[in-house]
Amino acid sequence: MKNAWPVQAHATGGRHFRGNSLDQNFDNYSVEYTFEDGTKLYFVGRAMAGCQSEFASYVHGTKGSAIVSTASHAPGKVRTFKGQNMTRENMLWAFPQPEPSPYQLEWDDLIDAIRHNKPYNETKRGAIASMVTSMGRMAAHTGQVITYDQILNGTHEFAPAWTS
Repeated sequence: MKNAWPVQAHATGGRHFRGNSLDQNFDNYSVEYTFEDGTKLYFVGRAMAGCQSEFASYVHGTKGSAIVSTASHAPGKVRTFKGQNMTRENMLWAFPQPEPSPYQLEWDDLIDAIRHNKPYNETKRGAIASMVTSMGRMAAHTGQVITYDQILNGTHEFAPAWTS
């Protein structure tokens, strides 16, 4: 949305309810990503049985707020609001329904590129997005602020070889 990637991540996370699970995953993460211009993006995630589960994206700015996506992105139910209260009375705009599936649109773009011999390469964007999520995860696991350069050049192993 910003045409930029975060330059650092500060995070917390923890294991609370893994039972006998032997893995490197945390039950919850909270990450503050900072962009070069100081803008913040906050990620909060929890994967615990019996807890509220939500997979959505929201924006809060100085002039209003927005729903970027809900329900695992399909349908997104994208809307903008005046102010910070996301109520029907404050709604400024809503994407017309029914929405096309973003997953189908990705396939449509790829097939169109193949059929019309157009360049189409999401590799770099996908790789960087994955690295940025690892930057947040590394910040949570190490307790340190992790920069883009640190995760790009890092050697931290999230799942070291271990014996049982």
